[in-house]
Amino acid sequence: MDSPQRPLLMGYYPDWVGDQFPPENIDFSRYDWVDFAFAVPNSQFQLEWDDDEAPRLLSRLVAAAHTAGTKVKLSIGGWTGSKYFSPAVSTAENRKTFASNILSVYRTYDLDGIDIDWEYPGHKGNDGNLYSPLDTSNFLAFLKVLRATLPTTAKISAAVQTIPFLGGDGDPIPDTSEFGKVFDWILLMNYDTWESTSPPGPNAPLYDACNNSTQPASSASAGVVAWVESGFPLSKLVLGLPSYGYVQRSSSERLITRWHQLRGNHRWHEHEDSEKHHEHQPGGDFWGNWGHGHSGGDDDDNDDGSGGSGTSGDDGEHPGPSPLPANPGGGTPVVVDDSDNQVQFRELVEQGALVLSRGEDGAIQYVGGGGFERRWDSCSETPFLRSTASGQIITYDDPESLALKARFAKDVGMLGINVFDIHGDTDGGHLIDAIRDAMKM
Repeated sequence: MDSPQRPLLMGYYPDWVGDQFPPENIDFSRYDWVDFAFAVPNSQFQLEWDDDEAPRLLSRLVAAAHTAGTKVKLSIGGWTGSKYFSPAVSTAENRKTFASNILSVYRTYDLDGIDIDWEYPGHKGNDGNLYSPLDTSNFLAFLKVLRATLPTTAKISAAVQTIPFLGGDGDPIPDTSEFGKVFDWILLMNYDTWESTSPPGPNAPLYDACNNSTQPASSASAGVVAWVESGFPLSKLVLGLPSYGYVQRSSSERLITRWHQLRGNHRWHEHEDSEKHHEHQPGGDFWGNWGHGHSGGDDDDNDDGSGGSGTSGDDGEHPGPSPLPANPGGGTPVVVDDSDNQVQFRELVEQGALVLSRGEDGAIQYVGGGGFERRWDSCSETPFLRSTASGQIITYDDPESLALKARFAKDVGMLGINVFDIHGDTDGGHLIDAIRDAMKM
């Protein structure tokens, strides 16, 4: 792959936003690539769609993007679409069939690349997923077949965790260099770290600045180090950026980074408290003195990362989405439709929890509204909203935190960034513009 003269700017366009946000409304001048999400492998290793309108939506997206000079990849899989990846790559015959079916779709829709979003090789992911200890080695074998099947101009990418793929022993594989030869790039999914939990934690940590996170492997900087140390080229890493956050019932004063009771449901989380994973934390000459800090002036002095105020709603016993309060104290609570309590940045603005402002230098800023106070978590370099009246904490990213991540990606030499998803931004594109400005685009 030819090295670009500047970082690549990319974004996901999911099929479920077609009615509210037609592809023709995308400002393609802001994006080099758009990933259409998702096509889903079935038990016969053919690609299906979650929505009957998805094929037509993809055709419209490709037409509009190509007219503007932007390229399109089809993303295959996703959290609920990864059930049949394992058998699809398990044998030489299946790999050939799967690759051939992908090629057919690639040609039908005049695509420019394929993105594999397998969540996840070697472990379960969503309920009902099929998986095997041989997934990672079989995945590599499949990618070689796919590389030989697609046109030489086609780009192949993948969305991955902040740790390398798991091997047959349940640990991250120590050497990913062969994957670096078949992928044009991979996207580090630096989001959903804590989701909607009580006590609340950051959605997308830039780094573990307080050196005390219970999930030290789950940050942008740790992910870059882990993949580079495993032999994957830094120049083929893309940082995933979220345009969404999570709402949780809480009255915490700060975000949690250390929570001894919390353990993941899978083996790789058990390693995140071990020295084996702590050694992947940023440090030394690789990072130098890359800048901490922010311009918001509302740091909560979170120097210990301990679990907040421990007041109502913070029992610390049951991580996961919790019912949101009606309106206990006269504030304006944020209402979410998503069962995971996920909320897009644009929805926070539309519901008045965030209000557009301007800094002294004229830069776009968003401050708390509707009874919400914007605070800053210096351990993760992300903002959060707190409303005592509504009994809610909202962990999210905004123009400031995304600019920090974008500048980080550029400064350390990553290939670029990819936003999930384009529709989560404001109509004015305030998130992507902050990212572009930070990368001096």
